[in-house]
Amino acid sequence: MRFSIFQESRKGGRKANQDRTSYAYTRDALLMVVADGMGGHLHGEVASQIAVQLLTEAFQREAKPTLPDPSAFLQRSILDAHSALGDYARARNLIESPRTTCVACAVQDSTAWWAHVGDSRLYQVREGRIHAQTRDHSRVQMLVDQGRVREEAVAAHPDRNKIFNCIGATTLPQVELSEPSPLREDDILMLCTDGLWGPLTGKLVAATLMRGDLMKSIPELLRLAELRAGADCDNLSVVALTWEGTQRTLAGEVSTQTLALDGVSTQLGDFSKVDHGDLSDEEIERAIQEIRDAIRKHTPQKR
Repeated sequence: MRFSIFQESRKGGRKANQDRTSYAYTRDALLMVVADGMGGHLHGEVASQIAVQLLTEAFQREAKPTLPDPSAFLQRSILDAHSALGDYARARNLIESPRTTCVACAVQDSTAWWAHVGDSRLYQVREGRIHAQTRDHSRVQMLVDQGRVREEAVAAHPDRNKIFNCIGATTLPQVELSEPSPLREDDILMLCTDGLWGPLTGKLVAATLMRGDLMKSIPELLRLAELRAGADCDNLSVVALTWEGTQRTLAGEVSTQTLALDGVSTQLGDFSKVDHGDLSDEEIERAIQEIRDAIRKHTPQKR
């Protein structure tokens, strides 16, 4: 495989960053994940960390070097993350589980499969236009579908943050799966939280992505979103991929041919180094152990 990939997460105007991102690849398969935690004082970032970390570690175990069934992998792993959040809540005697949105994409055989829960989005951009896009599991998206709200008015709508489907809720999440999507040279896949897409139009997103390589266009999109959102800017995060670029050698380009058959390269943020606001080092260390314990229960044990 040959692709260019870039990820970045910013706190925006919030006290702490509850978004999480990661990507991992073998010689013949790739996984990208973005999650947006919901809830105050640690719980949101724990929820998104568990989702992203569990999916990434599952990919590391199962992509040998491809996934037998990418769609089934995405669905199963997201449901495992939901169960892990329930385990975390029970271990801490919480009244309810922490919650998070999630969008994840697997790529192999020049084909992409994606899954999402909530309003974190995936855009597939081809020849300067949005070729495919996830549909938000939100109250305001329902109003858009009914023709009662214009797409351009979503960002300012008072119900924009009302999500009816997420990981960690009392009901099992409904994981929405895409059909397999063959990739063409220069296709762009972008996974992002609502802090990025909320202040921006789809046309602006597509146009900016096409203006330069991802190392330049993604920071530009983040800057524009922060500028438009102002002091109330939400956390904003993105993982983006350009598939087998033909125009030029792209910054951040990866060729997986040199990886060993069982090799995996992973970019997953260090939980201890993320901005957690005013949490103490002791609270952060305890959270890391509790995250590890919750995920371990859903990790197949070697015999």
